[in-house]
Amino acid sequence: MPDPTITASSPDLDDWCARVPGLARDRDGHWTLSGGSEIFYPGGGHASIADIEENSFWFNHRNAVIAAAARRFPPGGRLFDIGGGNGYVSVGLRQAGFACLVIEPGTTGAANASRRGFPVVRAPFQDLRIPDESIPAAGLFDVLEHIPDDRAALANLWRVLKPGGRLYIAVPAYQALWSSEDRHAGHFRRYTLSGLQHRLREAGFDLEYGTYFFQILLLPILLLRALPYWLGMRVINDPAEDHATPPPWLLHLLARERTHIEAGGALRFGASCLVVARKR
Repeated sequence: MPDPTITASSPDLDDWCARVPGLARDRDGHWTLSGGSEIFYPGGGHASIADIEENSFWFNHRNAVIAAAARRFPPGGRLFDIGGGNGYVSVGLRQAGFACLVIEPGTTGAANASRRGFPVVRAPFQDLRIPDESIPAAGLFDVLEHIPDDRAALANLWRVLKPGGRLYIAVPAYQALWSSEDRHAGHFRRYTLSGLQHRLREAGFDLEYGTYFFQILLLPILLLRALPYWLGMRVINDPAEDHATPPPWLLHLLARERTHIEAGGALRFGASCLVVARKR
């Protein structure tokens, strides 16, 4: 059972939601903003992965890497998991002892996150008129690449974070790995670690930590996704196959990668990037 002190709604959260114009409370721990902007995420995407996440090496390794970064650079309060989907990253953060609020525009994702015990705001983050300096910490986990104007999004996050508030971002790496999967997923770009860090500096953030991860996926993505795309082939893989448990030796390499990151180390290449930044 999750600890109710880091799961349920609370008076401070009720107060925060009451300060956001147009946000209506549907029930305890669940708020909705009517209407909303276009979302660049495939229809049915959350439903298709809801049954995969818990047994997926990819989702679980990503959770472990994010939780390791959060332990070394802890949020100064509840973490707002923006575009949090089914709430699975928040599950990992809750297991690490951190309170989360999921902000998710999709009906299915919001419902799944709510069933997992999290307070949920069902709305596109960019449509919320959030007061300045009112969020203690925020996370965008494979979300920033779905946003057309990432500079504007980061500037808005800087505005709403409290002074000293931390921002955690995970994104797919290297434009050279672009494929039909990126187009299908609603991505606008992939990042290098230095490029993402530059964007954050532009927005006024101080950088605290950055690393690549998923080193073992670089070659498979290049050969099975990017190369066919360059050759004019449209390949969309079966999510169940993509997230099936890999051979033990690959799991061993992932474990070594996780241990290195948990110790504060940084990897120089990988299929994903993770950055922790702080508002000055």
